[in-house]
Order: sequence, then structure tokens, then C-alpha cells
Amino acid sequence: MKFKKSIYKTLLLILLLGFPVFFRLTGQPVPGKDENIPFLVTFGKDGKTSWGDNCFFSVFFFSIPKDYTRPFFIRVFDPDCGGEYDEIQGDFDTKTKFSVYGGKGVDPEKNEESRGLLKGLNYKSGNLLQSKIFGNDPQYDNNYYTFGPFNPSEGDFNAKWNSNMFKIVCEGISGDDGNLYRYFLSSEKDNNIPIEGANAFTYAYHFRMWNDFKSVSHIYPYIDTGIVYIRQSNFDWDDDGTILVVSRYKQGISVPISDEDNWVKSNIPIEPQEVGSSLDFQFHKRQDFLVKNNNVVIELENQRGDAVKFFSSPIGGVPIYQAKVGYDKVKPKK
Repeated sequence: MKFKKSIYKTLLLILLLGFPVFFRLTGQPVPGKDENIPFLVTFGKDGKTSWGDNCFFSVFFFSIPKDYTRPFFIRVFDPDCGGEYDEIQGDFDTKTKFSVYGGKGVDPEKNEESRGLLKGLNYKSGNLLQSKIFGNDPQYDNNYYTFGPFNPSEGDFNAKWNSNMFKIVCEGISGDDGNLYRYFLSSEKDNNIPIEGANAFTYAYHFRMWNDFKSVSHIYPYIDTGIVYIRQSNFDWDDDGTILVVSRYKQGISVPISDEDNWVKSNIPIEPQEVGSSLDFQFHKRQDFLVKNNNVVIELENQRGDAVKFFSSPIGGVPIYQAKVGYDKVKPKK
């Protein structure tokens, strides 16, 4: 009986808060569970952009619900550059700096420079809370380093999401190797314990594809009110298969793909049924031969030129195409 009451209370909460909030209640690994991406990737600043990193830094944001008041931690898996997972170029000589920021200037909706899409060092806005430089350090290979504890009140409050915003920046400050790593936002220092209601997002996704034919990776941009089309930009795809866009309305449309060391852009129309939900960008590897160690960058902007967020836990849940009344204008891809 208590179990049934708990279900009823949960359903009532969903109805009161709305689906977008409900689906933010899942964990904070970055990349997220539904994304099926093995690693984020950042090369040393002396690397070549043809290896799949256009700027040699990446920026991720964490949103902590206002009602969460306990300390939290940002854990980095395999932060060093050397050993089992990282991409060597000659010898491992790369140093990577991870920095956590809070305070005024972090919130990317109030400070466009914080997003990391403009030239210069403007993405370092906010108060530096902690940072550490990693080289070829075996003690961190295939292991976690934990930043924190942090007080949620140290963040930059965003009223729209009712959350405190924090930011972590990864920079390849020297060398030319590729550092492959992951994040986890946790309520504990030595364990990966999700924080209910928290999420993570970025505006420029730098990631590694799987080295097999079968794995399909996903990223989930959120389509906010007022968006009528988005412009996707993908970098250094290396002709590694197909990028498909799926939604509740789109069964699967392909987008133009980049080759080595170049950007390819295209516009994707947004239907009214897709507003207030996430799209599913699917990365399908080519099947005739295996492209290994493919590093990719993807960015999105709306018709006004505003950058679009990729959430690690997709807002509204993973979109599933619905072949129902009202969706009959979408024709299957031949």
C-alpha cells in the first residue's frame, strides 16, 4: 500500500512540475548514460586540428538545484595524459589543466562569453575555485581525481532553471597528445553518487567515437521556445559514416558531414511538435572499414545565432519517433 502511494505521489509530482523537470532527475555522468560516448577529448595546444580538436579546450557547465544545500564534488576520470586510454603523438608530453569556476560570470545565459565559443580567454569568467595540472601521471591513469567540496551557494544562480551554475574548463596547455577523460557530478568525494535534479551541458561537444562498427553515439540538444530552425556545425568527422537527427517528429534525417580538418554546416527546420523537447543526434559509423580514434566536434545555433545547449541527461527524455496522427508528413528515409 505504501508503494502504491509512493507511485501516486510521484505521478502527481510529474504533473505539477512538468515533464522537462522530471526527466532532469537522472544522474550526472558526463558523457551521460544515454549518450553512449566513451570519452571527452582535449589535445595539447601544440596538437594539430586535423586530429579532431579545433581549439584545444572544452567547457562544461553543471546546474545544481537551488534546494540542494549539501557540499558536492566534480570527479574527473583519467585526468592525466598517458597510459591506457589517451592518444599518443610520439611521446606523452602533454599537460592538461582542469579548472572549476563559480560565482558571477559563470552562467552562460547571462554571460555569452562564458560559453567558450568566442575567441580569446573569455571562457574563464567567474571565480576560480580549484584547478590542477596533470601530465603523464600513472597514479591518475584509469582512476578518478576529485575536485571539491563545493558549496552550491558559490555558484551563479539561474532563475529560469532554478539552479546554481558551475563550470569546469579543460585546457591542453602544452604538448600535442590527446587527453581522453570523463566527468561525474557527485554528492560524495570517493563515490559516484548522483545529485537529484542536477544536470550538465555544453555548447561545443568534443568527443571520441567508439572503435567498433556496432556502437552508436548520441547527443541531445534541447529545443527551447522560439526556435524555428537550428544550424548544425560538425568538425573533422573524417567521413566516418552518417549523422542522423531523430525526434518525436523526425524519423531520421541525415546531415552533411565533414572530412578531415574542416567544418560543414547545414540548417535543420524545427517543427512546433519538437519545441520543449530534445533532439537525438545519432552518430553511426561507416561499415565498410573501421575508422579508429575518430575525434569529433559539434556545435549548434538557432536562427538568431544563439548557441544551443547539449544536455548530458536529455530534457524531456530520449526522443522516440512517433508514427501517429499528426506525424504523417514525415516520410521514411529511403
